[in-house]
Amino acid sequence: MFLNKYIKNKRAKTAFWILAVMLLLSLFSEIIANDKPIILKYQGEYFFPVAKVYTDARFGGDFPTEANYKDSFIRENIEENGYMIMPPIEFSFNTVDYELNEPFPAPPSFRHLLGTDEEGRDIAARLLYGLRLSFGFAFLLTLFSSVLGIFIGAVQGYFGGKTDIILQRVIEIWDSMPQMFVLIIIASVFVPSFLTLLLILLLFSWTELTGLVRAEFLRARNFEYVKAAKAIGVSNFRIMWRHILPNALVTTVTFVPFILAGGIVALTALDFLGLGLGQDYPSLGDLVRQGKDNLQAPWIGLSIFFVLSAMLTMLIFIGEGVRDAMDKRKR
Repeated sequence: MFLNKYIKNKRAKTAFWILAVMLLLSLFSEIIANDKPIILKYQGEYFFPVAKVYTDARFGGDFPTEANYKDSFIRENIEENGYMIMPPIEFSFNTVDYELNEPFPAPPSFRHLLGTDEEGRDIAARLLYGLRLSFGFAFLLTLFSSVLGIFIGAVQGYFGGKTDIILQRVIEIWDSMPQMFVLIIIASVFVPSFLTLLLILLLFSWTELTGLVRAEFLRARNFEYVKAAKAIGVSNFRIMWRHILPNALVTTVTFVPFILAGGIVALTALDFLGLGLGQDYPSLGDLVRQGKDNLQAPWIGLSIFFVLSAMLTMLIFIGEGVRDAMDKRKR
């Protein structure tokens, strides 16, 4: 029933497929954009540099460090003794193109379809890797914050009384704090990394579903089947888990795409302010900052604008489609 309603929503269905293609491409970023060959044959033996590290000495070089497949000496040795298949984009997100004969940022060309950033890195590659990083970060943030928020909201709504009052006052005080300033302070104290930023944003994002789950549990705890379950001695946890939570999830799941979009925006904003992930990560927020700082290179700002706005718009359309499909008032 839900799936049929969602499929009939053409805008939501189209948004789902567009977002699915974007995420599918980003999942295979190493095969699409990389400075290492996908497959390599050397002296009759096959190698897979995308998945495994090989030394420079293995292909006729002199160093025990990882092979540089863009080095002319290594490439000639490989081509004389075999072949290698490079990805469509021969640059990873952190590969600096030192062979360009023009200053950075370089405009779009056959070598760099979307141009380079101010450090000479391919923008298309950074967008692919950045999409995967941003969505993965937002997915984990949504998962953990939803679990925590649903649990606290369920405890509030089911037990009520003093438990509900105390937790509700704590949430009201917590929500009244200037979140962005607190995030900036914490992010400036701790060394930014994927895990630390996830924990920092989790401190404030868990309250988004608490009120909705609390209301559903307050309403459902007085239903006849809940009272009957209590009368025959069913434990509180089993009642909450088996009888009330499934009904509460029907309404809360409609907010998941919006929470995902909020997580992507939060990470991008911190990266834009320089308080997010470092240079070791492909950051969409860093591209936004570069677009602002390099107005003479409009390809940077336009590229990140279209990609970021498309991803967020598709998430919003999907969320609206899920909401409409679960609305019992609409046939």
